[in-house]
Amino acid sequence: MKQTLKKQIIKKRNSLTEQEVKEKSKKIIGNLKALEEFQKAKNILFYVSVNNEVDTHEIIKELLKAEEKNIIVPYTMRGKPRIFLSKLKDFTELEPRSFGILEPKEKYIKGVDKGKLDLIIVPGIAFDKNGHRIGYGYGYYDRFLKTINEDTVKIGLAYKFQIIEKIPEEEHDVPLNIIVMAKEIIRVE
Repeated sequence: MKQTLKKQIIKKRNSLTEQEVKEKSKKIIGNLKALEEFQKAKNILFYVSVNNEVDTHEIIKELLKAEEKNIIVPYTMRGKPRIFLSKLKDFTELEPRSFGILEPKEKYIKGVDKGKLDLIIVPGIAFDKNGHRIGYGYGYYDRFLKTINEDTVKIGLAYKFQIIEKIPEEEHDVPLNIIVMAKEIIRVE
């Protein structure tokens, strides 16, 4: 069931035009920026969007320019199926690496203690109102989220069609606290 659902949602997401991604992302990011949790956060881990995901490139660039928050991005290392963290100083420090995702070039990696994270923007293919998500199937974020402080706020950014009724909960799942869409914000109790 999960595989079929993933394919359907990815197909729908891939059918969005560049303009639709831009417009919808702008509204979603606007709602994210209005959240008290976001405004208070100093150290934020952002996924770097790819393949019509809710676009995070512009907000990352904007926040880097403002220099009021520490922007952290994930990267992976060959043969190590886990997420590592690096502080980002400039968007040009990124290059396509694992899975075609922009990650820090080796010479720019500045390690970050995950205990310092205030907020994590988590990618996903589908989300439900209980904060569960379907990722890409490699388990990087599932493993990572299990290791962070419980009080670190976890937020998913989603288009309306990515919200489904119920995602079967699995033992390794760590639910998100908030899911932000263009016209709705879901807070998980």
